[in-house]
Amino acid sequence: MKFDVKKLNWTRQPESCSISPDRIEIVTRPHTDLWQRTYYHFRNDNAPVLQMSLEEKFFSFTVKTEFSESHHRFDQCGVVLYLDSENWIKGSIEYENERFQHLGSVVTNHGYSDWATTEIPADVKSMWYRLSRREDDFCIECSEDGRVFHQMRICHLMEGGGEVRFGIYACSPEDSSFRAVFTGMELTECRWLAHDGQKPDEEI
Repeated sequence: MKFDVKKLNWTRQPESCSISPDRIEIVTRPHTDLWQRTYYHFRNDNAPVLQMSLEEKFFSFTVKTEFSESHHRFDQCGVVLYLDSENWIKGSIEYENERFQHLGSVVTNHGYSDWATTEIPADVKSMWYRLSRREDDFCIECSEDGRVFHQMRICHLMEGGGEVRFGIYACSPEDSSFRAVFTGMELTECRWLAHDGQKPDEEI
């Protein structure tokens, strides 16, 4: 498997972009986001998403994000698996203020999002992500050095059993814009290993 930028397609265009085989830059538009309903009771579905399609049931996609220009509340960029407006996954760092940011992931099933986060220092300006698929289950991991990855989220996508689309995204939910840089993009065999432990329940 190979991550080929020629296979990437936009779901909504950013303010501007630059795409080469080893580096992608995205400049966000203000008032762009991905979120569905939960808690805030609004639906935002206008963030630029750049993805490729794949039918393979087991794979991992790795990418490094750099966002030194992010400076406004909710500025974010990261990895995404976007099927449609009501079914998707994203992992990113979301700027909050001069003290901290939120490192987290969102899973949206059938039009309802959830957000799992942890606070990290505001001076963190790069992060690696690895998105792995095992059929219709998915894992998001993060790494500060691209070598040692830490689990962020294991989840299930109700509509994630067939062909999927995955890649990168960047957005600025408020009146802001920044440049996000993506490098180290790699598509490999699944590095999220099969579970070694309790066996599945027997079907009756």
